[in-house]
Amino acid sequence: MDLGLRGKTAIVTGGSRGIGSYVARALAAEGCRVAICARGEEQLAATAAALEAEGAEVLAMPLDVTEPGSAARLVAATVERFGGVDVLVNNVGGNKRGAFAELTDGDWEAVLDLNFKSHQRMSREVIPAMRAAGGGVILFVASIFGREAGGRGLAIYNTTKSALISMAKIMALELAGDGIRVLSIAPGSIRFPGGSWDRRCLDDPEGMAEFIRENLPLGRFGTAEEIADVVAFLVSDRASLVTGACINVDGGQSRSLI
Repeated sequence: MDLGLRGKTAIVTGGSRGIGSYVARALAAEGCRVAICARGEEQLAATAAALEAEGAEVLAMPLDVTEPGSAARLVAATVERFGGVDVLVNNVGGNKRGAFAELTDGDWEAVLDLNFKSHQRMSREVIPAMRAAGGGVILFVASIFGREAGGRGLAIYNTTKSALISMAKIMALELAGDGIRVLSIAPGSIRFPGGSWDRRCLDDPEGMAEFIRENLPLGRFGTAEEIADVVAFLVSDRASLVTGACINVDGGQSRSLI
């Protein structure tokens, strides 16, 4: 299936490793020019080189998306290099586990900046370019724990992921007239080399086997490639009627009815 992405430009935040790097690779394989950013320059350069070796046009910018002005710099550089922005994949994120009563204001601010405010700023910055082009797609990488309770110690994570899903819904309504689709995805437990689930599987194979039996109906973790393939479809013209939605990509792991 031709997704119609050839010649389009996509920004992927947190694109140097993990799910972000797989998303950038999937979009590049469909013919997208990609702009990726991350704080770690060495890994960012390595990912950009790997994409270029596969024939992609890549802009790699080392920056911290939580810093004031970083979103504007990334969008401006992308427009200068490629002439516009058609797709934004807000992927960057992290977590601070802890009991609610023990989490500090600093803990909350740090994760809110990373998981929510950076996405809000990036999205606001790309809207003028997308309006000028007659449309575009903004996608947020949320979590199934933005749709349902994630358990003890996840107060900040749950809050930020729920906020992304809610914001995407309202943005979709407000930007529909500009031809801009806005949506989110809710990944379940995804294992990739070097990721948190991979480390847990290596450190505690028996415990993770039990986790799989209790929580993952397909009997396995999801892969980053599976997330990236869904993202590539959703940001393409083949998904032109999908906006405002949050799509689970979780192998049946989630328990919410909505």
